[in-house]
Amino acid sequence: MAKPILLDGGMGTMLQAMGLKTGHCPEALNLTHPEAIIAVQRQYVAAGSNIIYANTFGANRLKAAGSGYTVPQLVEAGIRCAKAAAEGKVRVALDIGPIGRMMEPYGTLTFDEAYDIFAEMVKSGVAAGADLIVIETMTDLYEARAAVLAAKEQSTLPVFVTMTFEKNGRTFAGTSLESFAAVMNALQVDAFGINCSLGPAELLPLAERLSKLTNHPLIIKPNAGLPDPKDGSYHVSA
Repeated sequence: MAKPILLDGGMGTMLQAMGLKTGHCPEALNLTHPEAIIAVQRQYVAAGSNIIYANTFGANRLKAAGSGYTVPQLVEAGIRCAKAAAEGKVRVALDIGPIGRMMEPYGTLTFDEAYDIFAEMVKSGVAAGADLIVIETMTDLYEARAAVLAAKEQSTLPVFVTMTFEKNGRTFAGTSLESFAAVMNALQVDAFGINCSLGPAELLPLAERLSKLTNHPLIIKPNAGLPDPKDGSYHVSA
């Protein structure tokens, strides 16, 4: 059995704990407060992460609008910070999250528009020296497919994909584990799985189901459970 590859943890919660306001465009901190980004990522390297995600989750042209920065500027700075933290010891991933608009037919974002938005991020990440591409926290399989095609057609880097599932085994947009696995198997991504939304205990049965649907390496990246509705705190320990 291959040795597990360890990923990193959250960025936004760590920055908030440091007293920083993430604001409209958290990726702008790559340029305005690079030392804070590097400090968080160095903690994950010290904790044993084999791969750290660059602070580029929302660095797409729609979310970056009004920030004063371009997508290439935000992505390049994000990769630069992660590389500084990695010091050549671990791999750095270009992190790509959802665009922030609903895809057709539920919204107005077309597949071609989504592809173009993701392609800009991918090309910027490749130019900046990313080691791999991680597409994460997706709920719409159509959007995830657009991101994967952009990643595979605009780069030769390994591609990881994770979607966010609820306890019922479906994403917020209704994608099932079975549909997700079928599409990712067909697209021949390098690894795929589940991230966010649920804690380790809740994700375990979903991970077991997913493991029976593919021979690809699985990614399981839970968060600290669901926040307490009263005060927003998390009760799952490290």
